[in-house]
Amino acid sequence: MNVLPSSQVGRRDTFQIPANVHAETVVSVRHYTDRLFSFRITRPQSFRFRSGEFVMIGLPLAEKPLFRAYSIASPSWDEELEFFSIKVPDGPLTSNLQKIAPGDTVLLRQKATGTLVLDALTPARRLYMISTGTGIAPFASLIRDPETYDKFDQVILTQTCRETADLAYGEDLYRQATEDPLIGELTAGRLTFYSTATREDFMRRGRITKLIEDGSLFADLGVSPFDPEADRVMICGSIEMLKDVKSLVEGAGLIEGSNSGPASFVVERAFVG
Repeated sequence: MNVLPSSQVGRRDTFQIPANVHAETVVSVRHYTDRLFSFRITRPQSFRFRSGEFVMIGLPLAEKPLFRAYSIASPSWDEELEFFSIKVPDGPLTSNLQKIAPGDTVLLRQKATGTLVLDALTPARRLYMISTGTGIAPFASLIRDPETYDKFDQVILTQTCRETADLAYGEDLYRQATEDPLIGELTAGRLTFYSTATREDFMRRGRITKLIEDGSLFADLGVSPFDPEADRVMICGSIEMLKDVKSLVEGAGLIEGSNSGPASFVVERAFVG
């Protein structure tokens, strides 16, 4: 695999932009660990999306650039687009994407889509957003969207990572959501961040599936187990977690929803992280 030096990443001086692609500018980059980073890019005026959706992004590296699906981490009202990514040393895209700097170019396809949207769920009292790793990205969008709090009284965001350092993005996200002048009043007393680590000592240790199965999640939160009448669930993360949590919520009587048929829970099938 040919990995470009950082000086050539995101350059567009000899690249012809396809008609269905936006060429946007990197605004900021933050590296959380040697495995995780976030970045923000400019947003085209014509680009529309629903909070929780994903879009295809790429870099101007070749005549036919490689695109990958990335959940949009910023809410639909934001003037910029935010993304949260893992670093894969030999990844076809991320090996170069992790080198971007402010001023570089990122390619953005015109259409966003996805299943982790509020339209795919029927209203209820409580919404669980269950994530592993960078699967928190679509929920970063949703917890900052006022519509989420119009539809649900309580929002519980969970993130499970191997090491505690990997939880930093989620911790920052929760703090921003509670302190933001636009939505801080909506999140006050209604948004909970429940983080767990699997390979280090932490105040909550274990896979989220185990904590659901043994009841620890609900005991810690002071709520009843999943209830089809009261609870809705969104799931995003590793393939194994998606399968296991889906089985658990279906066992509790929840029904999978979609854009065309809203119901009790949804799974992001385009994401693995």
